[in-house]
Amino acid sequence: MLSFFLVFLHDLFSVHISSHTTHNLLYPTSLKLDVDSLQGFSVDLVPYDVKTTIPEEHTDAEILVTWTNSADNLKDAAARLKDIKWIQSLAAGPNDVLSAGFDTSKVTVTTGSGLHDHTVAEHALGLLLNAARRFYEMRDYQLQSKWPGHLGGPQPDRPANAFTTLRDARVLIWGFGNIAKSLTPHLRGLGAQVKGVARNAGIRDGVEVYGEDKLAELLPKTDALVMILPGSESTKNALNAARLKQLPKHAWIV
Repeated sequence: MLSFFLVFLHDLFSVHISSHTTHNLLYPTSLKLDVDSLQGFSVDLVPYDVKTTIPEEHTDAEILVTWTNSADNLKDAAARLKDIKWIQSLAAGPNDVLSAGFDTSKVTVTTGSGLHDHTVAEHALGLLLNAARRFYEMRDYQLQSKWPGHLGGPQPDRPANAFTTLRDARVLIWGFGNIAKSLTPHLRGLGAQVKGVARNAGIRDGVEVYGEDKLAELLPKTDALVMILPGSESTKNALNAARLKQLPKHAWIV
């Protein structure tokens, strides 16, 4: 992630940083950063520890880079950094920064969208394979030094009303953004039938993406539901009891 981040930060600096004014920039020690690579911009680079509150002598900072900051420390920063103009979160979304209470009418908030696409997609794929191939059950028996017969030997090929393989599995991705676009080729490579759900319907990277008004039709025909929704008030309780009941009993949710 680091090399991608450096290019990412360089591009952002080029857009947001004036070459005529020196700005104080706080960057987190939770990120291993080659500070020399960021020289040449009109910034004073100041490291800070995300595990503690920002020292008083650095509360005049105009730019804050966040990564793994606690919610309490971000709230403290929102209250004390009166000169802050720009916050660069390295998370995929701005939720943690927005929840902290920064005044977004005065502060530009940018995110690390794109930094985590491949790793999160890989993680989601691993969880789906774990569910389909029952690795979780194998692990439980392995810890008991057991290997029961039902986990090996001949197995039915794609039985109805079961999720045992990604081949021909009906995978529905709810929240079809960059991570979904990274995940889809891997799913299709293993034979899955992929559909998407988003606020706006259409074709994205060759995938049919439906509006959320079609969920009642799609969920009953889903073997695995992958949720990649941003955390916000509009998505709170999106997967409620009514929608859970619409899924087949054998369906898995990632």
